[in-house]
Amino acid sequence: MKGLLVKDFKLMMLQKNFLLLILAIVIGMMIFTDDVVFPLGFLSFVASLFTVSTISYDDFDNGNAFLFTLPITRNNYVIEKYFLGLLVGGIAWILATVLGIVATVLKDTLPVAELVQSVLIILPILIVVQAIMLPFQLKFGGDKGRIAMIGAFGVLAVISIVIVKGAEAIFNVDLVSLVDNLRTISMGVLITIIIIIALLMLLVSMKISLSIMNKKEF
Repeated sequence: MKGLLVKDFKLMMLQKNFLLLILAIVIGMMIFTDDVVFPLGFLSFVASLFTVSTISYDDFDNGNAFLFTLPITRNNYVIEKYFLGLLVGGIAWILATVLGIVATVLKDTLPVAELVQSVLIILPILIVVQAIMLPFQLKFGGDKGRIAMIGAFGVLAVISIVIVKGAEAIFNVDLVSLVDNLRTISMGVLITIIIIIALLMLLVSMKISLSIMNKKEF
């Protein structure tokens, strides 16, 4: 797995100018606007997309056919992609958090405790996005994978709306108010539960990706 990580980091270094540009934009947004939370999440999500770009590079010109002649297994390949996504996304999340706290303290835009809550909410969202993106990218490859992923997010949005409206129309249950009432629960407990659910989704996603890769032909 170490060799795969080295390969992927070298591939990502080909896009270092783009990443530095994103970092500069995020720092600029934190300096010139009062909104610290949006650039924090923006940096975390964009950095995590670099994992998807490495899959596209591997697919390019049927590169996987050569890659799997090396002493690596398909399972190792999938596990490395998930580890890479968490590693890169986690580093970006920590960096963005530090920048956000510094900006918040210097500009006194909002309480640090409130920023920390927002940061902790971003983390499980980041994990869930990884869990959704990677199976589609491994299944369909570069361009098709992105189209399928956008379609999946669209379907999830429609399903969410149908569930909310259906619960209100059929069972007379207002799910939005129900979620608002969850705020009475300790925020720490709620965030912990959300993170655990996100990690479980990531494990399910990894199982799906392992199945996809083991059935895939190059």
